[in-house]
Formats: sequence, C-alpha cells, structure tokens
Amino acid sequence: MATFKTNDNVELYYEVKGEGKPILMIPGWTCTTQFFKKNSDVLAEKCQVILLDYRGHGESEKVMHSHRISRYAMDVKNLLDHLDVEDVTVLGWSMGAAILWSYIELFGKHRVSKLVCVDQAPLQYTGPDWVWGQNGCYDVEMFIRTCYDIKYAPRESAEGLATACLHHTPSDEEVKFIADEISKCPPYVRIEVMRDHTNLDWRDFLPFIDMPTLVCVARHSNVFDWQGSAYVGEVIPNAKTVFFEESGHMLFWEEPDKFNQTLLEFVEA
Repeated sequence: MATFKTNDNVELYYEVKGEGKPILMIPGWTCTTQFFKKNSDVLAEKCQVILLDYRGHGESEKVMHSHRISRYAMDVKNLLDHLDVEDVTVLGWSMGAAILWSYIELFGKHRVSKLVCVDQAPLQYTGPDWVWGQNGCYDVEMFIRTCYDIKYAPRESAEGLATACLHHTPSDEEVKFIADEISKCPPYVRIEVMRDHTNLDWRDFLPFIDMPTLVCVARHSNVFDWQGSAYVGEVIPNAKTVFFEESGHMLFWEEPDKFNQTLLEFVEA
C-alpha cells in the first residue's frame, strides 16, 4: 500500500502499475482507484498506470479540511512531483476532469503532455445560458436536497449512484461495490467538495487548453446529457471526441474494451 505526504502534510494513497508511457487516472466525486479495475491492469500491460485516491476518499487520510477542486489539483501536482514522472497523459472522469482543468489552469504543462476528459460538462448548474447541467444537482435547491440525502441516508445515497452511473440495470454485486467504495468517503467530505465543484464554470478556460485532448462522452449518461460533455470537445482546440453508444456515466466500466483501446491509441499516438 503506497502513500505519500502532500505539501500540507496529508497522507494520500496511490498505486503504480506497469512500465512505459505514464497515465494518471483520477476518478469522479466520492469514488476511488477501484473504479478503474476493469482498465488499469489491461493498460498496465503497455503503459505505466498511476492511480490516486483524493484526500478524504478511498484509502487516503480522512482529513476534514481543504476539500476544494484547486486543492485536489495541488494534490495531483504533489503526486507527480513525488513520483518524478514527465510527459504524463492525465485522465479525469467526471469531477476528475474538473480537477485536471484546474491543474492546467494553475500549473500549465508541468509534467503533463496530454489530457483525457471523461463525461464531464463545463459546469454543473443550469441557467439562462446553459441547459446541460448535472441532472441530479443542477441548482442550489437540488444541492440542498443532495446534502440532506448524504447526511441522513449516506448508504442509500451511495447505492443510488449505481443506478445513476450505469446505463444497464446494475447487479447486486455492482451496487454493493459502488456503495462500499463511495462509503469510504465521509458525508462531510462528499458535501464540501461538491459545494465547490458545483459553483465552478470552466467555459471561459477550456478554449485556452493547449495540449492534445481526448474527450470521452457517454451517450446514455444519467448524470449529464451527452451534449454537455460533448461541448468540452467542441471548445478545446483540436480535441478528439469519442462517443460511447452503449454506456452511462461509467463508460469505462460498461465498454471497457473500447475505452482501453481508445485510450492506448491516444497515448501512443
């Protein structure tokens, strides 16, 4: 079990698998390294795969402070510096994509050379100029309802994400796996990082991302209408967008073979 200390002395869990060109894969809100278990071993046959549990998530230290997107971006920088890796392809699923947008905004191309954004719209809330918000948390009222569910029914809230994240009807084993992993994240942490995430709008910054970018879009996501995630690929210069026609939000889980092959081709190009 590998861990390191961030510059603010928080112990974070990470994994490194395989050898070759490095890929950092970071998960979505409340999720863990284990969500990529259908991908990481396969990718590690040809690449070096790096996985991270955010502070307060998974096997990382359960601190009750600094649960903001920008701080998580600094944690990513701390990990890459700790491993002393260069020319990294960074992949973020859902909230993980926003963390990488923050990383690039703050640190530019420091140690990274390619970006992969997996099913994340540039902002969560809907408004007069944006209709493709997060379907379950699209305004302040829905955020308050989300907080209530997390605080008073944390297990049930976690189990509900299995249905939200998958296009197919999840099996009992899938529901248990997803809920078990999410439940490692304390309710306070879930609420605080979502509070920050929901108030950010990345539309002004995305056109200034200057690196090869792959955008993966789930056609049947219950979290974002596909148009919101596809917008990212439309505004990042020269980005390549790939649609996953049989998947919900966890497209890397529902179409793992296509996802793994698409990612390998992008990394090796």
